[in-house]
Amino acid sequence: MMNFVFNNPTKLLFGTGKIAELHKEVMQGKKALLLMSNGKSVHMNGSYDKTVEQLKIAGVSYVEFAKIMENPLMEVCEEAGAFAKENGCDFIVALGGGAVLDSSVAVAVMATNPGKLWDYVYGGTGKAQPLANKPLPIITIATSSGTGSEMNEWGVICKEDTHEKIGFGNEACKPVIAVVDPTFMTTVPVKYTAFQGFDALFHNTEVMMSTSLNILSEAIALSAIENIAKYLPRAVADGNDREAREHVAYASTMAGITMQLTSTTAQHSMEHAMSAYHRNLQHGAGLIIISKEFAQCFVDRHACDDRFIKMAKAMGVDSPTSPQDFVDALVALQKACGVDDLKMSDYGFKKDECMTLAINARETMGGLYPANPYEMTDEDVAGIFERSYK
Repeated sequence: MMNFVFNNPTKLLFGTGKIAELHKEVMQGKKALLLMSNGKSVHMNGSYDKTVEQLKIAGVSYVEFAKIMENPLMEVCEEAGAFAKENGCDFIVALGGGAVLDSSVAVAVMATNPGKLWDYVYGGTGKAQPLANKPLPIITIATSSGTGSEMNEWGVICKEDTHEKIGFGNEACKPVIAVVDPTFMTTVPVKYTAFQGFDALFHNTEVMMSTSLNILSEAIALSAIENIAKYLPRAVADGNDREAREHVAYASTMAGITMQLTSTTAQHSMEHAMSAYHRNLQHGAGLIIISKEFAQCFVDRHACDDRFIKMAKAMGVDSPTSPQDFVDALVALQKACGVDDLKMSDYGFKKDECMTLAINARETMGGLYPANPYEMTDEDVAGIFERSYK
């Protein structure tokens, strides 16, 4: 509990209106790749206009690459990296939600390094080669609350032909500056607010379950869990509730820090397998679907009872005495946010896929398994999928 390494050089500008201060920061060059999604959200929420204004004030020119999609693909990240190189970009400004922030890591690497992205990926069919060149610097501007990627060097990328969805990162990819301005989050649709909020929640609950939990990551994770439990239902009920948006954004950003201090668990490995095979599944939705049975496995084995009780208290349970109190609080929060009826079958899953998903989770993201508080077999994992199936 008292041993940890913390290295986060990212300067965080957090709070309502903080985007207006970006021009005061030291830019990482004179020409930026403005990386965005293939949707319209940054134009609807005003973040695009504000970001462009800040770049102009700072004397920075830019080119736009707006092709990032949900569950981002390797090929698109490679295309963006080549585009940045062809246009002589000095750095990347990643403007958007989790998919864009995740992609920025891969794009930064591919803008300066030869070959394919999977040459540098660890896990699955990745070749695990060291980077030949330093990636482009990254500035992140978050427009949703979920991944916490604005604060760390990790992103999750899909290789569609082999059904691989793997976390990719390098210390050199830590963002130089992160802007988290909850003003831009009020237009996130209801279901995505819930999905993203639960993604942030599970980053923190998995840190609490993890074998590498330490005194600092525990303190931050419990604070984040408390804020999500209290404010996410409000953000879901009223997207314009600025106070709720601020507190959920705080919890999400803190998860980006806890995940640098402590590994998440195989719950994330399992969901990556799910959305690798069914790319229409939103990451947060997949996590919600398996979350009850995943936690129940640890509760039934009394793997870390004291931590579940601490989490139950953070979620608002008065004087919790049993680890089951956490599971009950989790189910209640999902009901309060209207996501308790999600079904794997609605996303095209068949029950006979469960072992395939279990094997894929270990082969692609097996690095998270040692964080589990007990050793999970493929049969254990398949069983969680089976019990979660509706």
